[in-house]
Amino acid sequence: MPNGMTRREREVTDINEIIKILDESKIAHIGLVDGDEPYVVPMNYGYIMEDGKLTIYLHGAKRGRKIDVMRANPKVFFEAECGITPFEGDIACRYGITYESIMGKGLATIVEDVEEKKKALSVLMKTQTGKDFEFEDKMTAFVSIIRIDVIQYTAKRRSMPKSMSED
Repeated sequence: MPNGMTRREREVTDINEIIKILDESKIAHIGLVDGDEPYVVPMNYGYIMEDGKLTIYLHGAKRGRKIDVMRANPKVFFEAECGITPFEGDIACRYGITYESIMGKGLATIVEDVEEKKKALSVLMKTQTGKDFEFEDKMTAFVSIIRIDVIQYTAKRRSMPKSMSED
């Protein structure tokens, strides 16, 4: 399926810049399909980027709508953004917002393996806080861990217009 990004000049392809977006964004909006209706939920996340392959980890309650929907249809879409700064223009259509974002699609798996759950919680805490944490086996019993194996992603940036940044 073609990428579909209209503003190619805003595309971010440098892996280090993509990692920066993932590090600075703290909430991912997870899009699911519940039967025939869309369902989006904002969630904290952790990620691993290895050789350009992105894996996202989420955590939440052991049961509920999100888990039920993912079990029925593991196809997910995600989006996260950072660097949000509104700017003004001399006319209405020159107002805007700077941002950096990443979005993509993947397959969700509910993780049952205790070792992977501990790893996922550590990754999530590292992404969210920048600190290393370790988890005991029993701590994993209280949460559900979701792994998104990302199939495709794109990143994008809208910078401050040059006329605004020269002030």
